[in-house]
Amino acid sequence: MASIFSRIVSGEIPAYKIAETDDYLAFLDVFPTVKGHTLVIPKKEVDYLFDLDDELYLGLMKFAKQIAPAIEKAVPCQRIGVAVVGLEVPHAHVHLIPMNSMADMNFNNKLKVSPEEFSEIAARIRSFL
Repeated sequence: MASIFSRIVSGEIPAYKIAETDDYLAFLDVFPTVKGHTLVIPKKEVDYLFDLDDELYLGLMKFAKQIAPAIEKAVPCQRIGVAVVGLEVPHAHVHLIPMNSMADMNFNNKLKVSPEEFSEIAARIRSFL
């Protein structure tokens, strides 16, 4: 069965997309720790980040590196934190999280964000790409 992220890639499930290439997709996490929390994934479904072949892995990191400055400009923060947890969805992904403190990386805290606010945040981040 396809992961939820593969279903987002195929368009079966909507997402607040930030950027997309033939091989990668960045979109807002709908269960964010803070506003602007973004997921970056390879479109190819591979469960574990370190099972990606070198080309796909390095491309994912390069893509994430392009997205991070736009998030940083769109969401006031000291820096963009990077996390790879990998237990919640069986599809390799990287979390890009605007941080002002270590508490912003607490995955047990989930922020409530309205659909309108998600759309606004996504548009603001895209405007800096």
